[in-house]
Amino acid sequence: MKLWEVAELPSWSAPRWTWTWWTLVLCSSVLPATAMADQTGYEAQVVRCQSRDMEWVHCDMPVANGVDLVRQLSDSSCIRGTEWGTDRSGVWVTLGCRAEFRSRPAGGASTGAARQVRRVLRCESSGRPQSCPVALQGAPVRLLRQLSAMPCRENHSWGVRRNEVWVTRGCQGDFEVGAADGSGFLDAPRTLVCESKSRQRRFCGATIGKGARLSKQLSGSPCEEGRGWGWDARGVWVDNGCRAEFQVN
Repeated sequence: MKLWEVAELPSWSAPRWTWTWWTLVLCSSVLPATAMADQTGYEAQVVRCQSRDMEWVHCDMPVANGVDLVRQLSDSSCIRGTEWGTDRSGVWVTLGCRAEFRSRPAGGASTGAARQVRRVLRCESSGRPQSCPVALQGAPVRLLRQLSAMPCRENHSWGVRRNEVWVTRGCQGDFEVGAADGSGFLDAPRTLVCESKSRQRRFCGATIGKGARLSKQLSGSPCEEGRGWGWDARGVWVDNGCRAEFQVN
């Protein structure tokens, strides 16, 4: 129960020292609320950054000494380079990644979980052939995610030469560069959004080795595999108004 609800306040004729004492008591019952709002311990050291509805979100935090992901909160993957990263003023998340991040102290080592990092190159064609230089040293390349409405099909609208990725015919995409030592690509699912607008068939390119599954339907129209959506090694297709998020690998 609050102090002023049970205590009998002094009258106006009370001595000045009595009023001073009551003023201190009443103020002390209110002021700590502001001080207690300051976070301490674990909560003071981390920043929670959350992408909802697949949007790109930026969260300010110190990044000079590095940042670690300390706790993933989402079912969607949080892979550095595609689902989260840093810039000069903080950390960003996208594609449904929700996580807690902590700044490293000066001279401190990484305190996060085992790092999962993708090496990603964005290459975009406005309709004409475009070359995007990258040091491959024999490393494999795959289409991580198509960004354009125009399809990205390997050896048709995109491909790889010695130390470059090339795109043409309006293909715009994010390309993942694998390990040069032959260990291949990061074995973690990727989130892909594919939408059939005006009930038209749409192809969403992504190199798929193991399979694809529907993780979240976004449309009122049904997304039935084989009729509303499907996949092959080149990507995912949707039709008849199906709009959904897919996990591909």
